[in-house]
Amino acid sequence: MSTSDIAELCEALPPEKREEVADFARFLLERQNDARWEDLLDDPRPRPALDAFLRESAAQDSEPLDRRRL
Repeated sequence: MSTSDIAELCEALPPEKREEVADFARFLLERQNDARWEDLLDDPRPRPALDAFLRESAAQDSEPLDRRRL
């Protein structure tokens, strides 16, 4: 299905239904990005730089997030 086919279908819908179609398309795009991140996180290869960063971060003193300082 081409972009023009999808556009024609959307134009035939009432405005509120067009918005629902757009929301669903956004949802699918977000899920695609989520799947990519899950693949990256599940990769069993070692990540020495990330491991070092996590160790250093854990060793630092932390304080609660102060939204006024953002």
